[in-house]
Amino acid sequence: MIWTKDAREARRWNVSGSGQREPAERDRDAVLYSSAFHRLAGITQIVRAGEADYFHTRQQHSLKVAQLGRRLAQACIKKQPILADAWGIDPEVVEAACLAHDLGHPPFGHIGEKTLNELVNAAGDADGYEGNAQTFRILTKTGVRYDETNGLDMTRATLAAVLKYPWPREVGHPAKDKKWSAYRSEKIDFEFARKFHQHERQSAEAALMDWADDIAYSVHDIEDFHRAGAMPWRLIFEAENARPLVDATAEKWFGKPADASDRLMQAWSNLGDYFAGYEAIMREPYDGCRAHRVALRTLTSTLIGRYVQATKLSEDFNADPIIRGTEEEAEILILKQITKQYIIKSPTLLAQQHGQRRIIRKLFKAIMDGAGTEFPDFLPVRLAYLWDLREGSTARFAADCIASMTEAQALALFGRLSGTAAGSVLDPIIK
Repeated sequence: MIWTKDAREARRWNVSGSGQREPAERDRDAVLYSSAFHRLAGITQIVRAGEADYFHTRQQHSLKVAQLGRRLAQACIKKQPILADAWGIDPEVVEAACLAHDLGHPPFGHIGEKTLNELVNAAGDADGYEGNAQTFRILTKTGVRYDETNGLDMTRATLAAVLKYPWPREVGHPAKDKKWSAYRSEKIDFEFARKFHQHERQSAEAALMDWADDIAYSVHDIEDFHRAGAMPWRLIFEAENARPLVDATAEKWFGKPADASDRLMQAWSNLGDYFAGYEAIMREPYDGCRAHRVALRTLTSTLIGRYVQATKLSEDFNADPIIRGTEEEAEILILKQITKQYIIKSPTLLAQQHGQRRIIRKLFKAIMDGAGTEFPDFLPVRLAYLWDLREGSTARFAADCIASMTEAQALALFGRLSGTAAGSVLDPIIK
């Protein structure tokens, strides 16, 4: 319907060769084995990486998104084989995109992303910084795999599937100025990926990746914070607390339907019913005993299964490619808002983020100040190749450097450059 098999499997450079694996399988494996994916083990999901073992890192989150994305794709193929073929659904492509979807997250997660966007904009690069666009840049330019070309040489189908927001930035546009999936520096790669999509809707595989991401982090974040004892479920599902939660969720629902408030109120009620069936979750503080672990795992499995089963492919090829389910989508939005209100807005996390912003700003300034006409000699050698990919934007170079670090590496480099932690002269920090 959209593209032929040859068009889907085409690569811009075609240097990856052939072998026993299918093209999309090579894409999936290339992401999994990349240094960019390895780095995600040291990147925040919500809580700082390394703070406690039971919190998801960005890498653990990505692995679960990949598992969910594959299952969603397989379910669509099983339930709607003709439509799945028409839309071009390949579980390997979906899994590759899911593994890759967060490669562009810088140290400290969304607060690092927001801070870098402000800094790159202020330095005169109107493309700013966006995690999704950085992901696409890693796959097509800054990723290291071959001598012959930059990037990981992905197929067109996989590149299209990582484009969660399939447009470049458009300053002043209500949607495109907030989220975008490609910088102008990757314009040729973007056009290659979207050649057979003459519209601004996601590819079907990108839509499955996006939905898998929503399911994973909405469910797994509340799982993390329940373990931490930070979720007051009895308060959340008391009647007097429904309206503030629903109103806050509706306010953030971009492009919400006319009956958004009613949908969200029903979703809050549905979730309350699910949780009410688990006394160990609603009434008892989590202590890691077997009964608590079983209850938590059963609840999260029930929710995830519900959202996977509700997913269908659209029969309208001029509409969004997947149908999430009206009730299910609203439940996901409520779950996200619960995490925002009870965790992300907490003073302890906000204080931590204040310090993280300062680290990003200081690193960015040090790199910008040190970058005259050549690569700054105080930076680790591992970052030197990024200087040749800056295309006239020193701000883009500085952002690429910071986005290549784990949080521990960013902290170590900050300490060395600020003189607060000398470290060892034998340690280059980033190898």
